[in-house]
Amino acid sequence: MGAVAVVMGVLAACLVIPFAGVLGVATKDASEGMVNLPEELEAKDLAQKTRIYDANGNLIASIYDQNRINVPLTQISRRMVKAIVAIEDSRFYEHGALDLKGTLRAFLTNQAAGGTTQGGSSITQQMVKQTLLYQAESDAERKAATEETYARKVRELRYAIAFEKNHTKDWILERYLNIAYFGDGAFGVQSAARHFFSKNAKDLSFVQAALLAGLVKNPGGYDPTESPERAKERRNVVLERMANLGVISEQKAEKLKGKGLGLKLERAPNGCQQSQAQFFCDYVVQWLMQDKSLGETKKERKNLIRNGGLTIQTTLDLDMQKAADEAVRAHVFPTDQAIGGLAMVEPGTGEVRALAQSRPMGTNKAQGQTHLNYVVPEKYGDANGFQAGSTFKVFVLASAINQGIPLSTTISAPQEMNIPDAEFETCEGPYAGDGMGWDVANSTGSGSYNLYTGTQKSVNTFFAQLEMETGMCEPLQLAKDMGVRVPKPQQVPSWILGVSDSNPLEMAQAYATFAARGLHCDARPVRAILDSSGAPLNEYPSSCEQVMPGATADAVNDILRGVMEPGGFGQSIAIDKPSAGKTGTNNSNMSVWFVGYTPKIATAAMVAGANSLGHWVSLNGQLVGGSPIYEAFGSTVAGPIWGDAMAAISAKLPYEDFQPPAGDEIAGVLTTVPEVSGMSVKQATTTLEGAGFNVVPGGDVNSSVAQGSVAYSSPPAGSGLSSGDTVVIYTSTGYVPPPPTTDGGGGGDGGGGNGNRGRGRGNGGGNGNGNGRGND
Repeated sequence: MGAVAVVMGVLAACLVIPFAGVLGVATKDASEGMVNLPEELEAKDLAQKTRIYDANGNLIASIYDQNRINVPLTQISRRMVKAIVAIEDSRFYEHGALDLKGTLRAFLTNQAAGGTTQGGSSITQQMVKQTLLYQAESDAERKAATEETYARKVRELRYAIAFEKNHTKDWILERYLNIAYFGDGAFGVQSAARHFFSKNAKDLSFVQAALLAGLVKNPGGYDPTESPERAKERRNVVLERMANLGVISEQKAEKLKGKGLGLKLERAPNGCQQSQAQFFCDYVVQWLMQDKSLGETKKERKNLIRNGGLTIQTTLDLDMQKAADEAVRAHVFPTDQAIGGLAMVEPGTGEVRALAQSRPMGTNKAQGQTHLNYVVPEKYGDANGFQAGSTFKVFVLASAINQGIPLSTTISAPQEMNIPDAEFETCEGPYAGDGMGWDVANSTGSGSYNLYTGTQKSVNTFFAQLEMETGMCEPLQLAKDMGVRVPKPQQVPSWILGVSDSNPLEMAQAYATFAARGLHCDARPVRAILDSSGAPLNEYPSSCEQVMPGATADAVNDILRGVMEPGGFGQSIAIDKPSAGKTGTNNSNMSVWFVGYTPKIATAAMVAGANSLGHWVSLNGQLVGGSPIYEAFGSTVAGPIWGDAMAAISAKLPYEDFQPPAGDEIAGVLTTVPEVSGMSVKQATTTLEGAGFNVVPGGDVNSSVAQGSVAYSSPPAGSGLSSGDTVVIYTSTGYVPPPPTTDGGGGGDGGGGNGNRGRGRGNGGGNGNGNGRGND
């Protein structure tokens, strides 16, 4: 009894609280500081793994720092609850924060042994320790949370009393089972049940629950994957304890003790490298990292994505991803001195359906692995991109049609020519070059061509002269509107030969605009995010805008479908659905492209030469995909990748033909968008729909127009559109922010040039004029 008095005296003195509070007996005299949970020990949300799903709900990746899935106590087997309470704190529901008997027993045992050999912590105290350790942000805090001293025990008890005052026993037990580490990378009972038995925590049997309950004391020492005999011994100790407490009968305990471990391991892949869509997964993560609504800083966004237990619903189509992967891998091997890539985008939504590249994710360069994502824009993949060759000619083609230039317009295109700089009009006036003019030549011979034949044969001198007619301003703006930005230093006459860098996703997104009859939608890989409770956290609807009349797009489609027909460069790769496409080959054949589409999917394929040092090289003379390349062209090297991928998914694409272009509209007889500024939303909608347009809301904008009225439309009043095109109306807030009062210096666009940027690799754009002889 003397020892008991000593223990209670020490505890009461250290805690400076009434003895009744230690026992869990209600008292009005309990210290207020003991009731209110200290700020540093607020029960922060536990880290949970984030799961990424495809468009049909199939899991494609998990990302986490700790493999944990929180579950409520109602979703945990009662057998598990009984097992953990039996072995860790059998009187948990009877005592307060402190189990006096257990603490006294441990004290006497430790005193007799001359050290700390036995613990007497209640489940609440253990949960406090786990919480302190989990929330520790420094080595000192981690050390304090695990030191074997009575000071730590007293500190834990102070916190435990506060928890018991503020939370129910079930809440404490639920958090304990979710925060506990069960070994072999499994945090929390749900992940442990999945990991060791491939089942959910609610379905655990007595023998399985006993094994997991036994692991908590020493997860490493009792790890059943490393020490199965020790794990079994520990499990049987739990079963015996359950029998002693009457939770199960002695006979049942003996029977269960004779059973094997019954492991059915289920590994929890972590990260995009283990995903079946590696670079799409990586794109999703990097895309979300740009979303400031998920956190003000990159650190906050990264923590939410990795530890927030999010459900990320993506736009990926696994059938298309498989087709893309197989097509790329069949034609370009990982260790080739070349990189192959492909992207698929859905017209009218911008949803990214698949991304594939020939070099897999990883750090083993000898096996061709990389962490650089070559198929997406640089800010998402750290790669500069590749010169896209003649795929850029469509921007001039569409501008010419939009300006009313008849499709039958014939231009005499010589084999080569020099065009003075001043013949090309920019937004600011005549182009001021170096005075040498543009030396441009063909790989297709000379002749007279119209917009159909000149495009289908991809005649450089034809397009150079067509650009003289359209000017550079409108085509460059159209390219930007379609998601392809040409840096200022590379806005030279030869830009239409693709002298600036691009990537498959960017080009697929651009060509999808034609498929959607002029409606451009920003590429997006995510539809929505759910939080750890399953409630909506963020939604990502399509962001679309009509950037050209539908009739213009119809005419482009009609011309480009000729590429896939007899006599066209894409004839050999045409699929059994109406399709259109364009080839691209840059100077020295360093990269080749094929971008093609149906009304339902747009796909861009490319192959670029790259040696083992990461330097861009010509594809000519390379062995790529097991076949020698004597001279690379978009139709012969990139085209087959496109053809294989599209043929594999053709069966799931509904049959839909392109809309034939209307001659009178192509000639420029288009419907003018009426002025709706100042109208009510209802009146503006009626007016626009009456003119034959599809109307969608664009949200609120600051404007001097009366609040609630329409501020403006996009495209603006006076624009020419075809019937059925989309017009977005923006509602005024009635507020115009004051002009900024601070001075700021302006900045210009950065320089061009070749070479790698940062750790990314890139063939560079080059701001000089090229003759583009390699185009096909």
